[in-house]
Amino acid sequence: MKLLIYSVLFSISFGLFAGFALAKDLPVVDHVDLTRYQGKWYEIGSIPQSFQKQCVGNTTAEYEIIPSGEVKVLNSCATKDGSRDSAEGRAKVVDNQTNAKLKVTFANIGGRWVYLFGGKYWIIKLDPNYQYVVVGHPSRDYGWILSRNPAMPIEKVRELAMYIKSQGYDICRFYTTPQPGGFKQKTSFCGPR
Repeated sequence: MKLLIYSVLFSISFGLFAGFALAKDLPVVDHVDLTRYQGKWYEIGSIPQSFQKQCVGNTTAEYEIIPSGEVKVLNSCATKDGSRDSAEGRAKVVDNQTNAKLKVTFANIGGRWVYLFGGKYWIIKLDPNYQYVVVGHPSRDYGWILSRNPAMPIEKVRELAMYIKSQGYDICRFYTTPQPGGFKQKTSFCGPR
């Protein structure tokens, strides 16, 4: 439930303030097949956000195309007390040429998804086999590395970290996400500080 509340607050602040950020454009991939993109993804690393502060690991995102053409989003994570917290949202494509730019909202008012407060979800790197993805925002204040598996080879994580850095991100803001069989603890991509 807390994740839902934080996600709604994130959507509102993300949509209102991130849109004002002056930043150079963030290139996206040429094309995303949303049918292949569906399914479960494990968070390998991210820039920690306040709406995820209750999460201690095993963070996942699940995507499903629904009849309206929107993408159902279900984010969940393990919490300190051993329970699972989740938030449901919706995403819609805002760039039909690539399908790589989406707007995501967790604000549901009266049974309707409100995109006015939605955040930018830009797919900036995608494995040809849809096994990993890097998601970003042009402000460089939000970013995620997701994988189809909870563990990713460290060489691949390093490669993606260098890619993220080449796109203007401060790589030291990224932290690993503990996952079963993957990273055991939250650690900065820059190592201990």
